[in-house]
Amino acid sequence: MRRLSDVPAPAKLNLFLHITGRRGDGYHLLQSVFMLVDWSDRLHFERRDDGDVSREDLTPGLLPAEDLSVRAARALQQATGCQLGVHIGLEKHLPAEAGMGGGSSDAASTLLALNRLWNLGLNRAQLAAIGLQLGADVPFFIGGRNAWVEGVGEQLTPVELPPARFIVVKPPVGASTQRIFSAPELKRDTKTATIQGFAANDSREGPVLDLQKILAFAHNDLQPVAQALCPEMGRCIQWLDGQGLQGRMTGSGTAVFAHLPQTTNLAGAPGDWTVRECSNMDAHPLLDWCSD
Repeated sequence: MRRLSDVPAPAKLNLFLHITGRRGDGYHLLQSVFMLVDWSDRLHFERRDDGDVSREDLTPGLLPAEDLSVRAARALQQATGCQLGVHIGLEKHLPAEAGMGGGSSDAASTLLALNRLWNLGLNRAQLAAIGLQLGADVPFFIGGRNAWVEGVGEQLTPVELPPARFIVVKPPVGASTQRIFSAPELKRDTKTATIQGFAANDSREGPVLDLQKILAFAHNDLQPVAQALCPEMGRCIQWLDGQGLQGRMTGSGTAVFAHLPQTTNLAGAPGDWTVRECSNMDAHPLLDWCSD
């Protein structure tokens, strides 16, 4: 095998994000539900025999030379001693600084693809351990299931969610994750929740969560601080409110989302906003690309 083409790297939405405390080392303790959606970057991989790692941007924009897909490839080389290289073609469709895990998803799909292309045979836990060095969200995408997330983001419990449609709105500006988490006014003492508190029933795959209950009672503790830093994000939420939709920030970026009823006619948004309708997914499209 010399190439893998059109490899998806899907986004995620945080249905909620609660900060429940802070460790002595400064890391925040959180609870969240990460949900995969069918909005993806696309990557193309061609094996190189000289050991070099190169990347080509296939969509307009300027990414850093050491983006997460390149760093993932080099981390995999270092962890395994593999002498092969790769040329990566990246189609960047997910907005930057959105809180949707775009870079982390690129890294995860790179690890999964190169594990195949280089015939390494690593299992999911081994790939996730490499991914964790690149970012806290990378193991989620390698795990490949919607998940209840705890700790500093490393504790993942697979969950099921009912099929649903969402609208995502992203203004052209971003916000600094570091500034949000370091803000003195950030709420850091939200009461700890339980999976059972949001579960509708259980199945063989894990708890099935009640989407409406999550959206009605949970929230994103980062949102007030982020809106103060990025007023344009507040205008996105106001626009969704004007459509009769309850907008909410996802992750620590400036994208907001809302659950869409079956029939919704949306008024036009400002032309410099990114607006996308998407559906959630039961599993990552590359779930079976490595063994458990």
